Amino acid sequence: MKIAPTIEGGLKIEPESEEDWYVLRAICQDAKGGENDLASRMGDLITDEKISEDWNDIVVPDLRESFWDDLHHVSAEIDSAAAFAKHEEAAIWITQDDAPNWYSALNQARLALEEAHHFGNELEIEIEKFGPVQREAFFRNQFYCALQSFILERVMNC
Repeated sequence: MKIAPTIEGGLKIEPESEEDWYVLRAICQDAKGGENDLASRMGDLITDEKISEDWNDIVVPDLRESFWDDLHHVSAEIDSAAAFAKHEEAAIWITQDDAPNWYSALNQARLALEEAHHFGNELEIEIEKFGPVQREAFFRNQFYCALQSFILERVMNC
């Protein structure tokens, strides 16, 4: 997979294999996480009963909708590019306008992977002790982190 900055201030992602497409599609699959979505999991962190009830009634629905909108946006971009992959050069363009959607989707995926696999501190990770599923998830997590960094540095100019 090639990732390069564009003249317009965005990023161009060029998947080169089925594995690349798999990793890109996994962003949204990983982001969906387990039983509870990220908005609900964030609400679960509030321990004060009154605040928690208000949070779940008022904030969670809007937060959930925002998170889902980001995932749908990213999924549509990937599916659109993949539709042309067999006929011509397929590229995914991340513009300044849709960079927040991508950043959010990647962040959701990384949080869900951490919750599922408990990778912890990167300096203490012993990859050789991981099973195949956890190792694959770890490498996807690392890719998501790198892509988020590119988006921050090259597109969002942070």
